[in-house]
Amino acid sequence: MERPAKLLSVGALTLDTILRVESLPTHQGKFIASDGVQIASGMATSAACAAHRLGAEVSLWASAGDDPVGDLLIAGIEAEGVDCSHVRRVSGARSALASILVDAQGERIIVPFYDARAQADPEVLPFTDITAFDTVLADVRWPGAAALALKAARAAGRPAILDADTAPLAVLERLLPLASHIVASEPAVRIICGHALDLETACIDLASRTDAFVAVTGGAAGTWWFERSTGSSRHVEAPRIKAVDTLAAGDVFHGAFAVGLAEAMAVEHALRFASAAAALKCLRFGGRLGAPDRAETLAMMATAWPVKIT
Repeated sequence: MERPAKLLSVGALTLDTILRVESLPTHQGKFIASDGVQIASGMATSAACAAHRLGAEVSLWASAGDDPVGDLLIAGIEAEGVDCSHVRRVSGARSALASILVDAQGERIIVPFYDARAQADPEVLPFTDITAFDTVLADVRWPGAAALALKAARAAGRPAILDADTAPLAVLERLLPLASHIVASEPAVRIICGHALDLETACIDLASRTDAFVAVTGGAAGTWWFERSTGSSRHVEAPRIKAVDTLAAGDVFHGAFAVGLAEAMAVEHALRFASAAAALKCLRFGGRLGAPDRAETLAMMATAWPVKIT
């Protein structure tokens, strides 16, 4: 591709307060953080910022209140180079917030708040031609917008990627049939397929429920994806690292995978590209702030998988 890939990312835009603690609390009390940041984030937003760092031109379609927090969110994401002209501002609504604790092992607790007024379903897309984008990525946090965007992208022959994460089963069942590509987290696939299944079996189970491309991410355990030509699952190992902060790793993975599809990478190559970007993010505290650039990601790929895919 001679020009930069063009992506649309649809979904969450939140003001994240991220605090680093030695261990995650198991009881009530006061706990002193050793580090902290406050940033504009959210699943779709973090994926958008990651994709831009990897060389794509990215537009964000999200919903925020008409409050000062909304102003701060948009300014923060525009400063990252992401187009926010499609972000909806809802009069009288409160912009989304999230409080996040990250422990010394990189694990986290996330407590988000979304105002139902800001999350109300949109009636139409905020633009006239979805073919202006090479790939569309949608999360599960704004289901009405995700449904419109995925349906339009798939009808136009563009990759329509669903970031399937923790959500009510009804939301997942609404969005799964609309996607051409489903990349599900471990919690999401267990909601859909059942808690007793291992991830490889869950990947096969999920693939049997849809005609879409299906992959299931397992963090350090790697990613399973279903190859329809052989009717079997395949596995991509995750690079071996010592995680500092896993927050937004899945979002970075999805943003990188979307870039890979937009650039017509082979599926396994795109999954390795995404795995490398997510691993690098985990080496840095601060959620999406740790997303790598393209040169770093390609260098990680060369180290983790020295033999090229043929």
